[in-house]
Amino acid sequence: QVQLVESGGGLVQTGGSLRLSCSASGRAFSSRVMGWFRQAPGKEREFVTAISKNGGSTDYADSVKGRFTISRDNAKNTVYLQLNSLKPEDTAVYYCAARSTRVLVVTRSAREYDYWGQGTQVTVSS
Repeated sequence: QVQLVESGGGLVQTGGSLRLSCSASGRAFSSRVMGWFRQAPGKEREFVTAISKNGGSTDYADSVKGRFTISRDNAKNTVYLQLNSLKPEDTAVYYCAARSTRVLVVTRSAREYDYWGQGTQVTVSS
């Protein structure tokens, strides 16, 4: 079992930055592909970014490419999401997710993630 706890959300002006953290407890964090998703009011949850077990491979949604950066520190059981050049359309609850240790592939499909955090709110004012 894996428990994920996100932090770092808040209110920021357009063009501002935030750094989200996702702290994992439980088994084998370093053996899990990790992802970030977000859900805005009235919209479906959408993929933001994901990172491979050793951090060597990443994937980004087109809407955040060049502005957001995912990273991980396996020694601290933590995955990070740096959000730069924020826009009002980035306003959402951001969720951290973990895949099973049996899989290797970075994926955009929310259904393929087995563990989820409770989310952290990011609000970007115009």
